[in-house]
Amino acid sequence: MILSFAGLLASCSNDDTSGATSSRIKPIILKETAVNLRTAAGFAILSKTGITNVYPSVITGNVGSSPITGAAILLSCPEVSGNIYSVNAAGPAPCSIADASRLTTAVGDMQTAYTDAAGRSNPNFLNLGAGNIGGRTLSPGLYKWSSSVTIPSDITISGSATSVWIFQVSGTLNLSSAVRVHLTGGALARNIFWQVSEEVTLGTTSHFEGTILGNTLIALNTGATINGRLLSQTATTLQSNTVSKPN
Repeated sequence: MILSFAGLLASCSNDDTSGATSSRIKPIILKETAVNLRTAAGFAILSKTGITNVYPSVITGNVGSSPITGAAILLSCPEVSGNIYSVNAAGPAPCSIADASRLTTAVGDMQTAYTDAAGRSNPNFLNLGAGNIGGRTLSPGLYKWSSSVTIPSDITISGSATSVWIFQVSGTLNLSSAVRVHLTGGALARNIFWQVSEEVTLGTTSHFEGTILGNTLIALNTGATINGRLLSQTATTLQSNTVSKPN
């Protein structure tokens, strides 16, 4: 990490994340580097134990699951704009590609990325909002919670096209129904990383931004959308969702 002059100036300002309910533990903001997803970056959805789905979903990007059999990928070919990779010929017909080696590498890279994100130290914001970040504007940096995080109302992620956000969540992450994550100032979903130790739930018709690095289940309720990636160490569940891998 390198010290950014912009971050030094930001530390002197009164942005929304520095309110009385936050625990800001450093007088300056250090510029984080993006988490390297390696080959996992090519996937919109990647899991170890399968992908369930309530038709129809719209997935833009590659999909894969390993080491479980391809029969656990319950997406149909027309729902995916990209390749569906499985460990064997049991994947969705007729479009799935059996490529166990590619998936082994991608799943390994997903785990490495999770460990990287979880291991970042010296957070700029600690236990912001006691885990309730609804209504906030989040500036670039490293955020850490020793508890679950809830987002009961819209939030805004604000920064430039080169800014990076890493969110470390020790518990669950819950985005309420119809709540949206907004990007402003040029912020890009590809530079936003949510490392979550427990279950992730995106509520009905909600919208999310960024890559989710989940240690357990990532569950999308009916009509939820994400501009990002679902990278789960266990399973992903879909219910007529839209998942778009960031450019």
